[in-house]
Amino acid sequence: MEPALIERLGDELHAAWTDRRAIEPLTNRHPDMSVEDAYRVQQRMVGRRLDAGARVVGKKIGVTSQAVMDMLGVYQPDFGYLLSDMVVAPGEAISMAGLIQPKAEGEIAFVLKKDLRGPGVTVSDVLAATEAVTVCFEIVDSRIRDWKIRIQDTVADNASCGVFVLGDRLVSPRGLDLRTCGMVFEKNGELLGTGAGAAALGHPANAVAWLANALGALGVGLEAGEIILSGALAAMTPVAAGDSLQVSIGGIGACGVRFIA
Repeated sequence: MEPALIERLGDELHAAWTDRRAIEPLTNRHPDMSVEDAYRVQQRMVGRRLDAGARVVGKKIGVTSQAVMDMLGVYQPDFGYLLSDMVVAPGEAISMAGLIQPKAEGEIAFVLKKDLRGPGVTVSDVLAATEAVTVCFEIVDSRIRDWKIRIQDTVADNASCGVFVLGDRLVSPRGLDLRTCGMVFEKNGELLGTGAGAAALGHPANAVAWLANALGALGVGLEAGEIILSGALAAMTPVAAGDSLQVSIGGIGACGVRFIA
């Protein structure tokens, strides 16, 4: 794709985020868009938000669980940037007015104490570089109408990032088997689903290693102090004003979030 088109599509997605409105899938209009093109569009979109004062606070891996792959019809992971204006404080209600078509997913977040830069990053490297893990609610939100996305659409849209809230505890990963940590996901007091760490590419740290290596190929690293979201452990669920969600992961902790109009 020509640089002018990359910029135009990034600006279009940024305007959709600013105006809280959905747009037609990019791949419907540009069926020849490659994943590489989509990441260039993502850089333009994210760059607009950084220019407006946001800061990068971490990164996320998306589309890591089979349940999410099946739901979206997207069958490879992607990544996006977590920005300072995406952070929701524990206990703070999330306003639906700031979102378009949100869905919630529970996952394990990593807080890094050392840099990670691919290629060649392994699960052991990730665990050694991790200060702590915590439970996380990621509220994904697509700027693409009706979630009619292909991998290029979600990549360009910064991996469908919305907002996120971290849990009530930071726990050392040493001594935990993150593959078998069980998750319970409740919505309005009813059990919505269950999962385990292995849902994220076989091991949450494997998902982080994938991200470090994918970014390393682009000359980008994971930095000490960053928050890394490792991917959903069960199917995401749509949310609406009045909903209250709770997720708990064995050995790690819990996280709650509520939505208001």
